[in-house]
Amino acid sequence: MREALKFYIGGEWVSPAGPETLDVINPATEQVAGRVALGTAVDVDRAVAAARKAFRAWSATTREERLDVLRAILDVYQKRTGDLAAALTEEMGAPAALAGGFQLNLGLGHLTTTIELLENYVFEEQRGVTRVVKEPIGVCGLITPWNWPLNQIAVKVFPALATGCTMVLKPSEQAPFTAQIFAEVLETAGVPVGVFNLVQGDGPGVGVPLSAHPDVDLISFTGSTRAGIEVAKNAAATVKRVTQELGGKGPHVVLDDEALAENVAAGIGGVMMNSGQTCSAATRLLVPRARLAEAVAAARGAADATTVGDPTGDVAIGPVVNAAQFAKVQGLIEKGIEEGATVVAGGPGRPEGLESGYFVKPTVFSDVTNDMTIAREEIFGPVVVIISYDDLDDAVAIANDTEYGLAANVSGTDQEQARAVARRIRAGAVYINNGFDFGAPFGGYKKSGNGREWGEYGFDDYLEIKGLLGY
Repeated sequence: MREALKFYIGGEWVSPAGPETLDVINPATEQVAGRVALGTAVDVDRAVAAARKAFRAWSATTREERLDVLRAILDVYQKRTGDLAAALTEEMGAPAALAGGFQLNLGLGHLTTTIELLENYVFEEQRGVTRVVKEPIGVCGLITPWNWPLNQIAVKVFPALATGCTMVLKPSEQAPFTAQIFAEVLETAGVPVGVFNLVQGDGPGVGVPLSAHPDVDLISFTGSTRAGIEVAKNAAATVKRVTQELGGKGPHVVLDDEALAENVAAGIGGVMMNSGQTCSAATRLLVPRARLAEAVAAARGAADATTVGDPTGDVAIGPVVNAAQFAKVQGLIEKGIEEGATVVAGGPGRPEGLESGYFVKPTVFSDVTNDMTIAREEIFGPVVVIISYDDLDDAVAIANDTEYGLAANVSGTDQEQARAVARRIRAGAVYINNGFDFGAPFGGYKKSGNGREWGEYGFDDYLEIKGLLGY
């Protein structure tokens, strides 16, 4: 039984101000895996005060001093990989291969990228008679979700440390154990007192007072669009900077060429990973109308081959995170059937042989139009909808016909054609033939948010820009 009943504030593990706790449910077994303390505004005040006190000294550190701390974190992180992976599997159901592979390595990759960037990052430059200086913004409130816990903590904490900021992290109460181990890593690595603080809890108890706190200079939030809107409202009165990475309903434009079936199958696999619980997943698969039958066959084969089950075993996907998410996904699958879409793989209910746990069948819909609920709403489960297009102009129009704009995919053997289509899609990141880069900017257009994370672009939101005129 895991417990996360203390908060890391001012360099110490302290008891919370209130008595409330929450049971953390293992989504594969539906049994209690542990407990997490639920913080309050009092805990937030203590953590923010610690971060504010530490800011003067930490913001004045040299590049080399911050690099030393980040390198120490890297050393300890690598020693705790087994603990982190096991916690990921237990708290949010990531299969062992995913938890100990891509989930873990995303955090590691962001850390090494941050170190490499900080070594040569330009904090000052002369422009004519003006010296332009980038300075740490101050105390940062970092609010992260449960679906890729290490990734989303890493893209906030490491750039904040690198730029000289101090911070208070509020992880999701659904995935508190990886965050606690992460805090232990930073403590062991010798991050100075008060620079990093951890307060566990839910949105009303911790997220709201953190967002509204007058001594917090920036809120970086990753989560749903609905919650992001509330965070922005809570932060508005104090005119702090707010950056948000929110929901998505990404398109995947598959070009009309000899690799169509292969690219469709790869697209299905990309969505199914992490049980479809990825904001950047390309869940709308756009295929040429004349080749719909071929695309459907490839999609069905890929979905049917996706193994589902106990995440401690050798499976492709585990459960979705909790009962509420399971109910939401099931409801949207039923909605797709009700609105006239055709189930070509999966469908309602649990996979055969899985009578408990929040497991969802890898599901593919065809005969989908872009006005259907399953084409408009973020399902956040292992569900893909196939939409036909007539030509590339039609494909681009469908791709952009969404209130979201986080990410998109374009696949095809003609690289120039793929590039041309990618340029026309209104999204913050477009993956051409499965390109990947830790240095690429990541963030959304429209209701998918604002600001950018990853690489050097992830430094920007943690810095104020000062002009020293006549320097």
